[in-house]
Amino acid sequence: MSKKNNLARRKRQHDFELQREKEAKENKSKKLQASKTKMKVDGSDKKKKKGNGFQVGQKKLKTKLSALAKAKAEQAMEVDKGSKL
Repeated sequence: MSKKNNLARRKRQHDFELQREKEAKENKSKKLQASKTKMKVDGSDKKKKKGNGFQVGQKKLKTKLSALAKAKAEQAMEVDKGSKL
């Protein structure tokens, strides 16, 4: 049998890749959780920007939300729900 075709070696390699993918997924979720907890809720960072001109018309952009943007939107909606009650 060749080295590449060794069943035990392929199984160990497969297990290693699964473990690495799992760790990467956990690290990503930890980073997202950390950034969620770090976000400000009070809205003091939402100051109006003064532009150097004026806008003519509106631009419509279609973008896919990142995981962080989705988390911010969910948190903003939770804050809105809490203030209405």
